Formats: sequence, structure tokens, C-alpha cells
Amino acid sequence: MRDNACAATAPAAAPTRSATGKVWLITGANSGFGQAITRAALAAGDTVVAAVRRPESLDDLAAAHPDRVVPVALDVTDPTRITAVVAEVILWYGRIDVLVNNAGRGQVGAVEETTDRELRDLMDLHFFGPAALTRAVLPHMRRQGSGAVVQMSSMGGRFSFPGVGAYSATKFALEGLSEALALEAAQHGIKVLVVEPGAFRTGFAGGGALRQSAPLDAYEETVGPVRAGLPDSDGKQPGDPEKAAAAILTALAAEQTPLRLALGNDAADAIAAQLKSAGEEAAAWEAVSRGTDFDKE
Repeated sequence: MRDNACAATAPAAAPTRSATGKVWLITGANSGFGQAITRAALAAGDTVVAAVRRPESLDDLAAAHPDRVVPVALDVTDPTRITAVVAEVILWYGRIDVLVNNAGRGQVGAVEETTDRELRDLMDLHFFGPAALTRAVLPHMRRQGSGAVVQMSSMGGRFSFPGVGAYSATKFALEGLSEALALEAAQHGIKVLVVEPGAFRTGFAGGGALRQSAPLDAYEETVGPVRAGLPDSDGKQPGDPEKAAAAILTALAAEQTPLRLALGNDAADAIAAQLKSAGEEAAAWEAVSRGTDFDKE
């Protein structure tokens, strides 16, 4: 049996379709950031394999861009289907230039309110699915000697607050994985970009995209405002998804693509404040931190 390293060095089969520009594989491409990034890639003259649960939701977009938008069915929590989709894209085009791990949803609940099932389901969607997709494309990107992996995180991937512990946990995990990946993959010409948006008008806070754990009265004071405020913010968020997509393409095109890209004034302000606070705390406890080694003989 051939391992991934062998597969990466083997010659690619002749593609069965011709691609215009770069080949993007984008999950959750029918709404929110995924839709905006899809449109930005198309405007740049590229080809998008749009991976969604319901491919028919992209019929109009595919009709408007024949041969440049290819909808495929994918539930990112299905490892077998992940392997099949990546194999299909490589068969069609011979390469994947950009992977965007975007599919996701919101979850509100105190840590005590969040069930094990809710946490595991969210981890499957936000962490294990993107990790599996990333592993599946890496051998092909290494063979190409180029590529980019875009991980859609959140400002909640840098810090957390009451009511979003489960959501932040999944994004913290994705960011940790991605930070290591960036150092490992750079020698192979592969970029890694972690995107950390604030509040954008993506539908994240409304409808079926936001789930809530069963509330406990004990957390009404801390989690209650988030439970009510997030749905109320839907459609009123300051962030423009089209501008976010343009910023992502700009970062990918830069000679030095950043590892992390905060998007939105709220994200920029909150992340800067968190970094300042973390630095102050580290300085305040530095003597204690440094006092735990064995005494020098």
C-alpha cells in the first residue's frame, strides 16, 4: 500500500477537465463567507469546486459560470466523502491550488450547559472535518510545490467569553493545528492563512446556523445577554462579507501572507486588547513563572 508521501511524489494523472485560473475547493460555498469567497475567486478568473450539503442550492451560480463553478455534495463530517471529493477534483483538474475550510455554524451555551454530543458535533464540523480535508489535499500540494490552505476561524479563536466556550474551543484547536502546519508546509511552497472575522452579515447569528444549548438559570446573568444578543444582531453586523473575501484574496496574493488575518474593526480591537492583557498578565507573573526550574548547582 502506498502512503501519502509516495502519492505526493508520483506523477499526476492527466486531468479530464480544463480549469481557468486557480482551482479552489471551498466548503460551505453557498452562503456567508463561503459564498463571498466563491464570488471573489470567480471575479479573479478562477475555477471553484463548491462543496456543500445541497449542490442544487448552487444551480443558478453554476449556470451563470459554466465550467467554472462545479457544485459537489460534501458533509465535512464524513471522512469517506472527503477522500472521494479530493480524489474527484484531482481527477478533473490535476491540482488543487486553494483549499478553504469554511463550513460551520454557531453554538451558544455555558460550558456546564453544553452537552457532550453538542461539543463533539461541533468539533467534528470545525476541527476534525477541516483537519481531514487539509490532510487529503496536502500530498497533492506538496507534489505541485505550491498551494494555500485557508482556515476560517474567528476572533473567538483568539479569546473567548461567556456563552461561546464550545465554539471557541473548536476554533482554538483549529488555530493550533494551523500554526504548526504553517511551519511544516512552508518548505513545500504551501501557504496557511487563518482568518479571524468579527461580526459580519453572513447569517451566522440567525436561522439554523446558530444553535443553543438548554439554558440553566444559574447562567442567565452571564450567558443570557449573548443568548439574546446574537440572534438580535443578525442582519445588523458591521462587517461586509464581500470586503472580507477581497481581503483574503489580497492576503493570499501577498509575498508574505500572514498566518493570522483579523477582519473587522471589532476583531482588530478585541484581539489587540486581548494581546495587551495577556502580555500584562505574563509580565505580572514572570517572576513566579521563572522560579520553577531546578536550582543551578
